Amino acid sequence: MMKKIEENILYETITPRKSNTHKGDYGKILLIGGNINFGGALIMSAEGALGAGAGLICAATHSINVASLHARDPEIMYVDWRDEQNLSKLIPQMDVIVCGMGMGIDAGAQKILQLVKATVTNNQIVVLDASALDIIATDTSVIAHQAKKIIITPHQIEWQRLSNIRVQYQNDSANQTALNGLFPQKNCILVLKSNKTKIYDQFGNILENPLGNPGMATGGCGDTLSGIIGGICGQFGGELNAVASAVYLHSLAGDIIYRKNYIVRPTAISALLPQLLKKYEYNNNDVERQ
Repeated sequence: MMKKIEENILYETITPRKSNTHKGDYGKILLIGGNINFGGALIMSAEGALGAGAGLICAATHSINVASLHARDPEIMYVDWRDEQNLSKLIPQMDVIVCGMGMGIDAGAQKILQLVKATVTNNQIVVLDASALDIIATDTSVIAHQAKKIIITPHQIEWQRLSNIRVQYQNDSANQTALNGLFPQKNCILVLKSNKTKIYDQFGNILENPLGNPGMATGGCGDTLSGIIGGICGQFGGELNAVASAVYLHSLAGDIIYRKNYIVRPTAISALLPQLLKKYEYNNNDVERQ
């Protein structure tokens, strides 16, 4: 049964931070992407994770992107994605792996997905977006099925390539069947991006995002969402409510910006997130809520 996501999901998911905690308690996130032409996709995704509150963030990307990354976000660590030895040691240490934004589909990108599959453990969350999905569409053997949770974030054309369901036939029943066929382990959540994004788990739950606006039809909004999902799941777990909260937050920020702007810059969404997280950190029934 399909349900619309409601604002209250944010109060249910986001919790105040306790005094006796440190950065490692709020999610260690590794983002992999950004080839020589599309470094911005990786940077916007990393900013999404940062704005969403991830405690530790590392970007594995082409070395050409490091100056731009650190000029914008000195909080984010960097590793050269061509350093296979270092990357293979780093992957199992992280809580969430977000992979694919601006990565490309060449032999090097395919090798990275194979490395992720070889090194991810069964207590990690993997978020797959953009180029990673295009590679999987031609070779499903690179999927890291052993991950605790896999979250895929295709737009409708990417989902068409993955599922072989043409856009006009992407109804709930067809999408659910294709998802279960691609991920028989039932450890996957599908975030199908459109003007009314829907979220499917493999147990019949379907959530529809009621928010969003045409100003968000801007390059990088999807990349930013993948980072936000990684950041939220790193803090609050990778189950359906956390994913839905990330999707809702992304659009809520976009709607607020759109009230006074003709277009919504993805980087503006990330910049607004800390204020929204603060607003929703207390439950409706908590007398301390501000």
